[in-house]
Amino acid sequence: MNLTFLDLFAGAGGLSEGFIGTGFEPVAHVESDQAACFTLRTRMAYHWLNTCGHVELYADYLKGCISRTKFYEQIPERVIGSVINAEIGALKILDIFRQVDSLLENRRLDLIVGGPPCQAYSIVGRSRDGNQMKGDKRNYLYLYYAEFLKRYQPLYFVFENVIGLLSAKDEDGRLYFNAMRDLFFECGYETEFMTLSAEDYGILQNRKRIILVGRRGKTTGFYPEPDKWNPKAMVKEAFCDLPEIGAGEGVPGPCHVRPYHGTWQIEARIRNEDLPVTWHQARPHTDQDLEIYRIAVDLWNRAKMRLDYNSLPEHLKTHRQRDSFLDRFKVVASDLPFSHTVVAHIAKDGHYYIHPDIDQNRSITPREAARLQTFPDDYYFESSNGIPSRTPTFRQIGNAVPVLLSRKIADKLKEVWL
Repeated sequence: MNLTFLDLFAGAGGLSEGFIGTGFEPVAHVESDQAACFTLRTRMAYHWLNTCGHVELYADYLKGCISRTKFYEQIPERVIGSVINAEIGALKILDIFRQVDSLLENRRLDLIVGGPPCQAYSIVGRSRDGNQMKGDKRNYLYLYYAEFLKRYQPLYFVFENVIGLLSAKDEDGRLYFNAMRDLFFECGYETEFMTLSAEDYGILQNRKRIILVGRRGKTTGFYPEPDKWNPKAMVKEAFCDLPEIGAGEGVPGPCHVRPYHGTWQIEARIRNEDLPVTWHQARPHTDQDLEIYRIAVDLWNRAKMRLDYNSLPEHLKTHRQRDSFLDRFKVVASDLPFSHTVVAHIAKDGHYYIHPDIDQNRSITPREAARLQTFPDDYYFESSNGIPSRTPTFRQIGNAVPVLLSRKIADKLKEVWL
């Protein structure tokens, strides 16, 4: 029997996908964002169909042959119902417990994964808030995480968040991170943590995250440090087979990909020759966008420097926030071993992609961002109303844990477990 897990604050399922790929069995996902919940339902439907050998139904859905409603009707209710669309908090926690209990069907829950929304702990989030996020209810979601630990008592849990968590303090000046670890200890768990950098594990992206792992009991020295991987690939390896498109071009549905002769996409488990590749659609640009990007690209080509927003001419500075997040316009250079961090607000600001041979004159597409986050090409990102939309898609991709990083953590955790 596979080890079972529960994903809290699941987002679009980047953390979950890595554990599923290692053989863990998801019992339930709990997420408040409606669009992300539809993404999770669609992904759980894919995994069920793949297990049953009927993945052609999923292909028909990606091709637009059937609606989302009709697609879900072909999937068992227990699969669709395993995604719980609810905000974790005092008002909903008992109902969430009830639903998880029903899905467990008297089985033991072996593992809990997930991390509360990062905005309250992030350095950027604090700098943009006049009160430095103090008093924000998201600061205290870890209290409910502890309630799940007390109720289900899994052997392990994996808690993920931004590195700003290490310095975020409450109203009394106490570090939230210390308060969390003390609470988890009171729940019966020793905890150990590391700051992991995605580029150390074969991900073509500079992305640092705190990964805290808890183990029930008094055992120490159990941290499942992932094996590092340097594939010696450049960013262009993630995009090289996707069709060339300009600003405003492309479609959310299937696109034709060119033959691929590399190894990174295969070793990272991104490529799937049997299913359509979706979401290769670029957002349109205004004249102002293009002028900013010309400046950003010229600065990168001349000096390999990122654009500081405040250095722009005044007529181009339309954002009110000018004290933080000054690198909102980023260049994704294809000839580097990793890109900058893929963020959730790409839909608003965009990341300009420099192609090695042609000037595509556009921001990266959701599929390109998803590949930098090591989501498989067969991963489809949903909207709340079923009409494809780049904004919720970018938000889900940018907020996710890179799937490959999650899988490497899961691989090592399984070794420690066994």
